[in-house]
Amino acid sequence: MPITPPPSTPQHAGLFVSFEGGDGAGKSTQLRLLGAALEELGREVVLTREPGGTDLGAAIRQVLLHGDHVAPRAEALLFAADRAHHVATVIQPALDRGADVLTDRYLDSSIAYQGVARALHHDDVRDLSLWATQGLLPDLTVLLDVTAAQGRARRGGVHDRLEREDDTFHEAVRQGFLRLAAQDTDRYLVLDAAADPAQLHEAVCRELGARRPDLARLALR
Repeated sequence: MPITPPPSTPQHAGLFVSFEGGDGAGKSTQLRLLGAALEELGREVVLTREPGGTDLGAAIRQVLLHGDHVAPRAEALLFAADRAHHVATVIQPALDRGADVLTDRYLDSSIAYQGVARALHHDDVRDLSLWATQGLLPDLTVLLDVTAAQGRARRGGVHDRLEREDDTFHEAVRQGFLRLAAQDTDRYLVLDAAADPAQLHEAVCRELGARRPDLARLALR
């Protein structure tokens, strides 16, 4: 069944980029590299993550990733609650003042993890997050595509509650992301997470430079 992509994002003053992918894809590395590059251009940059980008989010993160079993629907609702507070208190205020916001995970993770891998209806999970965020979507979503086996090898021996799921679960997550990207090519940039981090960073900078005249210098770095 095809995944219906969310509608176009409303306009905002700052740049909004999300990094998505399976566990172990290298999202945090690429987020930090892009943040440093944008700061070199003299731009204000806010680096954040989901869940955990706020004090409330940190508490939710503890329950979701380090607590006991959470029922799938409760899991989806907790992620949406974190996202609603995150957008209202961190992301939207930063974008409104013209800052660039880079987030490690956003609503596409909920669609892939809870909507697809947890076998909840993806449209229900998508609509819940769109309601929670008042329709706010990233200007660019960078998908670092990683296989279940690659992700497990990269994570080593320490795994949170979701990372401990088997490879079938993580491969379903991967396919969920790829289906979303295929149906929303204007928003997504799909990269092979196995590539050298510096090369991945260059690809992200080229993409942003091509999309935004005010970021053309990124592509020349």
